[in-house]
Amino acid sequence: MVMGMSVAETMAAPKPKLPEPTPQKLPRWRGFNLLGMFVQGADWVEGRFDERDFEWIAEFGFNFVRLPLDYRFWADPTDWAKIHDEALKPIDDAIRFGEKWGIHVQLNFHRAPGYCVNPPPEPKSLWTDEEALKVCAQHWAYFAKRYAGIPNAQLSFNLFNEPARLDPSVHRKVVERVVEAIRQHDSHRLIVCDGREWGNAPPTELVGLQVAAATRGYRPMQVTHYRASWIRSSDTWAEPTWPLKVGDEVWDKERLRREQIEPWKRLETQGVGVMVGEFGVYNKTPHKVALAFLRDCLELWKEAGWGWALWNFRGSFGILDSGRDDVAYENWRGHKLDRAMLELLQAY
Repeated sequence: MVMGMSVAETMAAPKPKLPEPTPQKLPRWRGFNLLGMFVQGADWVEGRFDERDFEWIAEFGFNFVRLPLDYRFWADPTDWAKIHDEALKPIDDAIRFGEKWGIHVQLNFHRAPGYCVNPPPEPKSLWTDEEALKVCAQHWAYFAKRYAGIPNAQLSFNLFNEPARLDPSVHRKVVERVVEAIRQHDSHRLIVCDGREWGNAPPTELVGLQVAAATRGYRPMQVTHYRASWIRSSDTWAEPTWPLKVGDEVWDKERLRREQIEPWKRLETQGVGVMVGEFGVYNKTPHKVALAFLRDCLELWKEAGWGWALWNFRGSFGILDSGRDDVAYENWRGHKLDRAMLELLQAY
């Protein structure tokens, strides 16, 4: 919110113009991942997007949301080439909310036909099976046609979430096919590709495809995913500190700079824009440790000129209703607000 303005005045004020991105140089977007269509069938996933999230994100001073999507919301895996048009209306709504509130919307296939980093695995692999690749390209082409004409300042596509254990040449082949399918319907759509190795390895193999790239802010996982139920053995890790020492291994700000920043800065020199598509600290890490780690990351990304999106807005990594035991939450419009984390994000 602008200092000295009421909520009503803020809502009525003209929304700031969103910056114009290019594949070579992404804006320093700042925002959140919204999980309304993250996992089809999960009882905590709403299957839609709440306009209040967009309103509040804008009110807090941010201008970006990434939407991790599961294709099973709009297609049956047993007949995955058939797209149900009506099922895409919540995504239409989200794009409209973004336009209304001055927020860039990035669509990501978190579960694409043929690939998801999370279980269960897809029946056929996007990386090795021609049918899966064909269907995935068809889905992205459908999105390209549906949203053609929406400016890149407002909308971008993030093809796949965190390709893992993947040969660079295979990654290049698949991305090239999907990019070609998109550009048959929307020749200038901004496309962002996650790095390999769960988003941590710069995708140098994509140089020349006129796509940008996204990295992650989850290393070291002993800090970011301490006692996360979906991470094997995380409940056996010692309570983290920051900086972190595990045996003879030390993680600190300078190691983050060497391993998580400098390789990606070299990618930028080859004409590939960079952003941080996800980062955050799970709610079992002590709050003061989480804030110290996040501060170092945010400082490094600001120096690098990169935008970022926290995982998530509401939930166990977020600033609202995160379920931490060691936070003096502020009661805010029926939610529990982590004011300290919010103000840290606002500072960068």
